[in-house]
Amino acid sequence: MAQNAHLPNFSSIPGCRLVALAERRPRLAEAVADRYAIERIYESHHQLAEDPAVDAVALSAAFAEQGEIAADLLHAGKHVFMEKPMAVSVAQAERILEAARAGGSRLMVAYMKRYDPGNMLAQSRIAAWRTDGSRGPVLYARNHGFGGNWLVGLDTSGMITTDEAAEVMDASHLMPSWLPSAGGEGYIWYLQQWTHNINLLRFLLGTGDEARVRAVDLDADGMTGLVVLDLGGTRAVVESAQSQHHGWDEHTQVYFEKGWVRLAAEPMFYRPSRSSVEFYTAGEMPTYEEPDPGCPAAWPYREEAVAFIEALRSGEEFRSSGEDTLTDVRLCEQIYRMYLGVES
Repeated sequence: MAQNAHLPNFSSIPGCRLVALAERRPRLAEAVADRYAIERIYESHHQLAEDPAVDAVALSAAFAEQGEIAADLLHAGKHVFMEKPMAVSVAQAERILEAARAGGSRLMVAYMKRYDPGNMLAQSRIAAWRTDGSRGPVLYARNHGFGGNWLVGLDTSGMITTDEAAEVMDASHLMPSWLPSAGGEGYIWYLQQWTHNINLLRFLLGTGDEARVRAVDLDADGMTGLVVLDLGGTRAVVESAQSQHHGWDEHTQVYFEKGWVRLAAEPMFYRPSRSSVEFYTAGEMPTYEEPDPGCPAAWPYREEAVAFIEALRSGEEFRSSGEDTLTDVRLCEQIYRMYLGVES
């Protein structure tokens, strides 16, 4: 993700300069730094945190470890843009946010779906319909996320690799205290994949932390099945599976009494890309709209990087803040508690 999205994206933003790289594999670090004309290389994020020339850090690492790295950087006063999941437990997420408060720094989580022009257009239309009441109440929302080949459309031929082994951190102590060791792998995969889908539904419905889990029906793999949420009083369903689809199989729909908003996601590494949008209104003369959300050259991965830099410059709130992301971590813990039948 760093080489195929974040490094090229941040390096292309006017006024944003890459000044340092932290990487534990020395030959890989040197080659990547040379490609992006990065002046300084550090063996650890602790050294990077002490560099006064660094204002902000973009972070992509192992699912559990990156939260620990983020906490150290935030505590040192560095603003952080980090890959999801923000944390592997509510306890870790709360420590990360406390580190940001202590360091006077800010955290943005890379939920690129919130920066997709199609999703943004859908979110604004849903909000408008709910405000004016023209399509009646919201009846139901669903996200179908059967995945497939998430790398479709990505040319990895230019990716720099070495034979250096990456150190693997023992993250068992960071997992939820209630989670049995046998359930850890399924929990991590559900969290890292479908946290995107849960977050998108919350974004479209504008529900913030007003969210709870109503029912869970997952197969033995801990990923395939249905999760029913209550998002601000609206029943919302996440349909999850890991399919062998050659492309990317994901679509979302929010149903009103007199219409709907439908989204179809493009593969994540198509460039440019944006979700396609359909607005339907019922009545004697039913109408279908397929509006162009604009931003013809947009790529959500780059749009989120631009949004991070612009928010730091302006002081505006992040669209995908760490504080908001705490809700997704909480919901994923609740989902797996119910799936495993662990009492709260």
